[in-house]
Amino acid sequence: MPYQDPPLPSISLVLSQSTQPSYLVFPWTPISYQNPVVPTPMNVVPVAPPQLSAAPTATTTRMGIFRTLRFPPLLALCLVATLVAAGPCDIYASGGTPCVAAHSTTRALFSAYSGSLYQIKRGSDGATTNIGPLSAGGVANAAAQDSFCASTTCLITTIFDQSGRGNHLTQAPPGGAARGTDPNGFDNMAAADGAPVTLNGQKAYGVFIAPGTGYRNDATNGIAVGDAAEGMYAVVDGTHFNGGCCFDYGNAETSADDTGNGHMEAIYFGLGTGFGTGAGSGPWVLADLENGLFTGPNTAVNPSNPTITSRFVTAVVKGEPGNQWAVRGGNAASGSLSTFYSGVRPSGGYNPMHKEGAIILGIGGDNSNSAQGTFYEGVMTTGYPSDATENSVQANVVAARYAATSLTSGPAISVGSAVSFRATTACCTTRYIAHTGATVNTQVVTSSDTNALKLSASWNVVTGLGNSACVSFESRDTPGSFIRHSGFQLFVNANDGSKLFREDATWCPQAGLNGQGNSIRSWSFPAHYFRHFNAILYAASNGGADTFDATTSFIDDISWVVGPAFA
Repeated sequence: MPYQDPPLPSISLVLSQSTQPSYLVFPWTPISYQNPVVPTPMNVVPVAPPQLSAAPTATTTRMGIFRTLRFPPLLALCLVATLVAAGPCDIYASGGTPCVAAHSTTRALFSAYSGSLYQIKRGSDGATTNIGPLSAGGVANAAAQDSFCASTTCLITTIFDQSGRGNHLTQAPPGGAARGTDPNGFDNMAAADGAPVTLNGQKAYGVFIAPGTGYRNDATNGIAVGDAAEGMYAVVDGTHFNGGCCFDYGNAETSADDTGNGHMEAIYFGLGTGFGTGAGSGPWVLADLENGLFTGPNTAVNPSNPTITSRFVTAVVKGEPGNQWAVRGGNAASGSLSTFYSGVRPSGGYNPMHKEGAIILGIGGDNSNSAQGTFYEGVMTTGYPSDATENSVQANVVAARYAATSLTSGPAISVGSAVSFRATTACCTTRYIAHTGATVNTQVVTSSDTNALKLSASWNVVTGLGNSACVSFESRDTPGSFIRHSGFQLFVNANDGSKLFREDATWCPQAGLNGQGNSIRSWSFPAHYFRHFNAILYAASNGGADTFDATTSFIDDISWVVGPAFA
């Protein structure tokens, strides 16, 4: 029977700059043919038929039949130049394991996707807008967000599913383990500008998950249930983590309750406190399978799972019937994936699995919400992706060129300087941030006041204790003590050397939201800023749960003129 070409998906190719003939490998279905044929890839400008050095060869892999064609190098480069660059979900589809959920606030995950990536809500008036890519298959339009949120705050309300199945992620409801602090026990939403990055030099924003923040969808379409096969990957920040439960992305319970072992299959990134771990001190890529974080068939140390040291991380978890699952990972900015574990599932209710098909981000299946982390992109598939498919996805992620960018804006607050902070609210323009003992407050301070009062209102600027891209403020009259938040009130406390203290004492100055000076944003809770309220200082959010989060005069109350220290 004469062979007929099946339709081809978009593909991405990498060719070396060589004088040798180049080889193009096309995803292919099982074939039979009477005569050698040359496939016509989609999205390729017609050119003269290439001269083949031999008949096409067919190679069997887990992805099926591939056909390898040998082209002269110039023609091969011309073909590549006309191909539409595949996105991660195009690659998964070509491997026979299509995306059934695709989430990202940084870029489109299909080459043809031009719809909304996420929705943001403005603090000044409650208005919302959707942010899409700059072009089909491209990076998010960060400038549209910046314009919409100018002079106010914004939160991420929805992360849209790009797969077309409607598996959008929204604010997580209360669960069996925890209630959030937003109305009706819902978790907090992420600050829209808390995780700026660049992709190929273009600015975008990730999802900064602070403790108490979470997203969820309990009524999904097409997500694996029971012991059905699935795969997933996520790109996360390798420097943002803790030991809390649980910074997850993946499959969870539909009830927001712990319904037993094997009812989850999700990527976890963090310290894995009390469960399975990898080599070294962490953090690690692990799998949350409910009532256990695993990187092997038990909760023992897996020496093949390394401590993560890269700024950007690709994390992979997958499972299929027949007692098989795997954990993989790598540097999302360079190199390839490594397999940390591939084999049988843990005993004690994990084979077969009992997956329920909800999707979570930043929380555990029962809404455990004490973890932290940053999410940039991720997908879930139907079917068990091959390592080869995942390796191609990793190459695509690396080609996106994730990079860190500045966490600060506005007038520079330079490390090594000594500063004061003057309020800009109309009531209080003679008041400065000072402290009385451990309590941070505002006081009227002038150059004629006592040296003790002037010192209490003066602060050394040092490199951020928890993130060197931001700053910390050391008391000039109590060396070794810093402004930190605890329970969202500000205190001057001695540095105890803990990770928690370092992060609580790290602040990222922004351009003043009322147009004056700077607004001082918390690094660990980027929806929260220095705010004076009844002359006491808080790390306040715009319209949050506490009385000091009141919206009245919020923008003025968080804007400060930063000047030289008094003493």
